[in-house]
Amino acid sequence: MANNAEDIENNMEQQETNTAPASTQQPQEAGVTRARSRGGSGAGGDGGGGGGGGSGPEQNGQPPAARPPRVVETEEDEDEELTLKYGAKHVIMLFVPVTLCMVVVVATIKSVSFYTQNDGQRLIYTPFPEDTDTVAQRALNSILNATIMITVIIVMTLVLVLLYKYRCYKVIQGWLFLSSLLLLFFFSYIYLKEVFKTYNVAMDYFTLAIIIWNFGVVGMMCIHWKGPLRLQQAYLIMISALMALVFIKYLPEWTAWLILAVISVYDLLAVLCPKGPLRILVETAQERNEPIFPALIYSSTMVWLVNMADTDRPKRNSTEAASPQPETQEAVASPAPSSPSQDDGGFTSSWVSHQEHQLGTLQSTEDSRREIQQMPSARPVDDDDEERGVKLGLGDFIFYSMLVGKASAAASGDWNTTLACFVAILIGLCLTLLLLAIFKKALPALPISIFFGLVFYFATDNLVRPFMDKLALHQFYI
Repeated sequence: MANNAEDIENNMEQQETNTAPASTQQPQEAGVTRARSRGGSGAGGDGGGGGGGGSGPEQNGQPPAARPPRVVETEEDEDEELTLKYGAKHVIMLFVPVTLCMVVVVATIKSVSFYTQNDGQRLIYTPFPEDTDTVAQRALNSILNATIMITVIIVMTLVLVLLYKYRCYKVIQGWLFLSSLLLLFFFSYIYLKEVFKTYNVAMDYFTLAIIIWNFGVVGMMCIHWKGPLRLQQAYLIMISALMALVFIKYLPEWTAWLILAVISVYDLLAVLCPKGPLRILVETAQERNEPIFPALIYSSTMVWLVNMADTDRPKRNSTEAASPQPETQEAVASPAPSSPSQDDGGFTSSWVSHQEHQLGTLQSTEDSRREIQQMPSARPVDDDDEERGVKLGLGDFIFYSMLVGKASAAASGDWNTTLACFVAILIGLCLTLLLLAIFKKALPALPISIFFGLVFYFATDNLVRPFMDKLALHQFYI
C-alpha cells in the first residue's frame, strides 16, 4: 500500500510539472508577436493552443492587438508629464542664476564708477578708437574692432574643438585653469579694490590678500575639482559677472553693440550647422559619453558627479565586460545539456523550496504580467537628474549681462531701458528652452535673447524714453 501511495503521489507530481510549463509557455508565446510559426512548436504548441482556447482572449497562441499600444501610450503620457514638470522646473532653475548675474552687473555699474568712466584704455582686440570726428569713421572703426574680436573668438573656439577632438585634455584643463586663476584672483582683486574705494572702506593689503586667497582657492576647488553644488554655481555666476564687467569697461560702445549682434549670428551657425565647431564639440562629447568641462558650462545639476566621482566606473565596467568572456567560450565549447534537470540555471530544487518556504508559491498570471509591463522602469536618481539637468554656457551669461550692463551704463541709461532689456532676455531664454523641449537637442541660447534685447534697447531708448520724458515735463500721468 505504501508503494502504491508513493506511485500515486509521484504520478500526480509529474502531471503538475507537465501542466505548469504548458501554462507558462502560453503567456510567453502570447507576449511575442509572430516570433514562431504555428506548426513548428510540436507538442508544446498544441498544449499552448489548448490552453489558449480555454483562456478566452487569446486564440492560437496569438496576443490581442490592443494590449501593446496601451503600454506605449501610457509610457508616452508619462514622458510628456515628466517633460512638462522638469521643463518648468529647469526654466526657473535657469532664470535664477541669469537674473543674479545680471543683477550683480547692473548693481556694480550703478554704484562703482570705475566700470563706466572712459580712461582711454582699450583691449588689444579693439585697436581702433571710436572718438573720431565723423560718424562714418566711427562706424568703420567699430566694424573693424568687431571683426577682429569675432575672429579671435572663432580661432579660439576652433583650437578648443581640435584639442578636445584629439584628446588633449591636459592642455584644455591647463588653459581653463589659468583663465579661472586670472579671473578669481586678479580680476577679483580689481573688483574688491574699486568697491572698497567707492564705499570708503579702509583695509590693509595683508587682510585683502587673505580674502582674495581664500576666495580664489575655494573657487578653483569647486570649479575644477568638486564641491557643493550651490557654491560651484555661485562661483560660475561670479566669474561670468566679472568677465562681463571687463567687457563693459574696455569695449567701446558701438563696438559692443555690434559684437553682440554678430556673436548671436555666429552662435546660431556654430551650433546648428553640420560642421559648426560647437556642434562638433557637443557631438564628440556625446559619442565619448563624457561631460563638457565644468569651467565652461553652468548646469542645474551636479556636473562633477560624472566628471570626478565616477572616474572609476570605466575601469569597473571594463573588468565586468572582460570577465564574462571566458564563460561564453566555455558555453560554446561545452556540450548542450541532455536533460532539463541539468540546465537549471543555478536555481536548484533546494533554492526553489527555500524561496517557496519564505515567500509562498509564486504564480504568474496574465493580470500580474500586464501590471509589471505597465510599471515604469526603475532608473538611478543621479543619472536621471544628470540627464534632465539643463546646461547653459558661461558665454551666454557673459553676453546677457554685457547687454544689460551696457544698457545701464549708456549715456541715457535709465531704469526703463535696463528693465526692458532684462525682460527681453528672460523672454528670449524662455522661448529657447521651449524650443529645447520640442527639438530635444543642443540649441544656441544667444540669438533669440540678444535679438529681443537689442530691439527692446533701441526701441525703449529712442521711442519710450523721450515719450516718458515729455510726459514728466508736462506733468501728464497715464
